[in-house]
Amino acid sequence: MARSDLLLNLVEAEHRGDKQRFRTLVEAIIAEERKKQHHLVADRLEELITTTGSSAKSRYQSPPVTKDGLLLEVVPRRRLADLSLTPETAALVSEVIEEQHRRDLLRTHGLEPRHRLLLVGPPGNGKTTLAEAIAAELMVPMLVASYEALISSYLGETASRLAALFEFVRSRECVLFLDEFDTIAKERADDHDIGELKRVVSSLLLGVDQLPSHVVLVTASNHPEVLDRAAGRRFQIHITLSPPSQAEICRFVERQERCGSSFGVSPETIASAMAGASYSEVEDLLLDVRRRYVLGLPEADLKRITRERLNRWRKHNQKQ
Repeated sequence: MARSDLLLNLVEAEHRGDKQRFRTLVEAIIAEERKKQHHLVADRLEELITTTGSSAKSRYQSPPVTKDGLLLEVVPRRRLADLSLTPETAALVSEVIEEQHRRDLLRTHGLEPRHRLLLVGPPGNGKTTLAEAIAAELMVPMLVASYEALISSYLGETASRLAALFEFVRSRECVLFLDEFDTIAKERADDHDIGELKRVVSSLLLGVDQLPSHVVLVTASNHPEVLDRAAGRRFQIHITLSPPSQAEICRFVERQERCGSSFGVSPETIASAMAGASYSEVEDLLLDVRRRYVLGLPEADLKRITRERLNRWRKHNQKQ
């Protein structure tokens, strides 16, 4: 069936309320997209037609990008709607996504979409997850730099590997994620530097400058104060992801409950007990509660499990 006919029949089936035919046609589109290697689009469609409402597990496992082991390709799973973002951050990210989706229109006016973001903040508050969500919204792969392969003890080799990495991604529509960005973008004024750091940062800046706008560069740093000033200026958008307030933790727990989870105590109780925690710490505790509850069925006491885990978390943090 031609693609145009498939789409026309799809709309007709929806208009007539023929759910079975509508599903059959969507499955045909999914098969077409998989044949074209458009696995992200196919996964998204498959997720939308699942009856459970949960994410469909992809039959496609994205292979790693070899390129001398410099990059790992990740199929993004998180969506922006799954994240707890401040209104300002959500607006900024939504603008970037809109500009990328409508870049052809921008180019007719001599403009390019913004595509370089610097995320800063303490660990565990969503920098990696936000990069993943951006890739999911753009329906492109997320390429993660592997510093183990990138950084060499041999003089000059790290800079050449960086250049190879940027050359590779230039021809791909993707989100390039550089975590712990301060590892390769430290201030070049360090008196103890013997010259290698300057070469690495210079290669980095050249690579960033030459990235086309269809490559969305997202970098993350826990220590923005040590970043080279010239590196920081390359980024059009700077976002700080701070630890959640007690009210934000409460909303995070409420979102988990709306997705079908229950914890036996109120979100306010969890938020009060975990004041000062990162989003990652809250999520880990909630997952731990769910695991212990499932393994303890049918006698499991959900409220007791949650309170035990909260007390354990509190004692652990008091010792630190």
